[in-house]
Amino acid sequence: MPKIVVLYHSGYGHTQRMAQSVAQGAEAELMAIDADGNLPEGGWETLDAADAIIMGSPTYMGNVSWQFKKFADASSKPWYTQAWKDKLFAGFTNSAAANGDKMSTLNYLFTLAMQHGGIWVSQGMLPSNSKAAQRNDPNFLGSYSGAIAQSPSDAGAGEMFSGDLETARSFGRRVADVAARFTP
Repeated sequence: MPKIVVLYHSGYGHTQRMAQSVAQGAEAELMAIDADGNLPEGGWETLDAADAIIMGSPTYMGNVSWQFKKFADASSKPWYTQAWKDKLFAGFTNSAAANGDKMSTLNYLFTLAMQHGGIWVSQGMLPSNSKAAQRNDPNFLGSYSGAIAQSPSDAGAGEMFSGDLETARSFGRRVADVAARFTP
């Protein structure tokens, strides 16, 4: 069974809830980047040992949070030795607006994975985009690059749309399925 880590930063709990859904689908270990942008003790070793890293950050001002960026900058040490080359990567994000420039965040996560020599796993799910589609349908927001969610700015994490959380679980399952094909 592949070792999968869901690495995330969450400012208000929404991205954490999404990370929990991704981890549930992938049967993965959760690893939070703290409010100061640091990994927990042993975090670097856990990432080194992972077959796949699913990265998540809220979208703030059209990009990852500064805490996630601090982690990304600190990942230059494994980058220098190409320690994560050929590792599977995937990404997810949440913002208050329906668009919210979430694609900029996914592109940042993708670029970080590519700089590490990684292999990106896409969403792999068609969007719910017919006239009959409802807001709680999986992939209602229509992402292909990674899982995305939208949480109104005045809604708590417990009020997230069930379709977004199901999208996250399905995304986690997809990464786990792909990782199983790549892991001896």
